[in-house]
Amino acid sequence: MDQLPQLIGAGLLLIGYALSQTGRIRGDSLGYLVLNALGSLLLLIDAVRAMQWGFIILEAAWFLFSLPGIYRALTSRAG
Repeated sequence: MDQLPQLIGAGLLLIGYALSQTGRIRGDSLGYLVLNALGSLLLLIDAVRAMQWGFIILEAAWFLFSLPGIYRALTSRAG
């Protein structure tokens, strides 16, 4: 199952998006951001293995853009 990381990564991204679009989760919530970060990280790892530069850039950006939101969500919970 070489495509299992792709399927899981895509599934995580789609679950987060679907939950957001149906109003079940907010786009700035920790759950949504973690789904995005994990999904994009899995897809990034798979893109690196295949040396697919367009997807490497896309998924790296998606992952990195999720991190500040995760930080904000975690620090707002602590305070």
